[in-house]
Amino acid sequence: MKRDNLQVVPYHRKKSGKTNYKKRLRLLLSEKLRLIIRRSNKNVLGQIVQYHPDGDKVLLTTTSQELTKLGWNYSRKNLPASYLTGLLLGKKAQEKKVKEAILDLGLQTSIGGGRLYAFLKGVIEGGVQVPHNEKILPSGDRLNGQHITQYVGKAQGNQFAQYKKQSQSIDKTFNEIKQKIVGK
Repeated sequence: MKRDNLQVVPYHRKKSGKTNYKKRLRLLLSEKLRLIIRRSNKNVLGQIVQYHPDGDKVLLTTTSQELTKLGWNYSRKNLPASYLTGLLLGKKAQEKKVKEAILDLGLQTSIGGGRLYAFLKGVIEGGVQVPHNEKILPSGDRLNGQHITQYVGKAQGNQFAQYKKQSQSIDKTFNEIKQKIVGK
């Protein structure tokens, strides 16, 4: 686009498809803290961020890697790990007196009952109010890993060998770690 012999270049992040500026503006106009949830191939990350004109200020951060310190020896990217990581962030937020936030999923695909919403349920149960629809949150048996335990029991051969080596099932480990987090 040319305007008066000057070339206007669109925002780099918009051009490369990394930021939806219309959605970001709506979130910022609410003037509330944002709960940012991101997932990678191995972990789930959550942050509570406050907008500043000079750049966003990250108030709290937690990743599913922190679960290994609490005794989690399973995948750090499944539903139970996402929920526990969200619960951990919710407890940290409660200590910092963060009472409410709005959800910011960025450009990630939103799938009801998925890892992102398991994280959200953990944050909500940790004490932070986030506007949401109850229908998108996963059920309790999926959150504590019962569906994984059942599937591992049916698996044959070397499939889920790491899970079979563990001395106790994923749902029992889940409950123990949940108690550690809630007890903090």
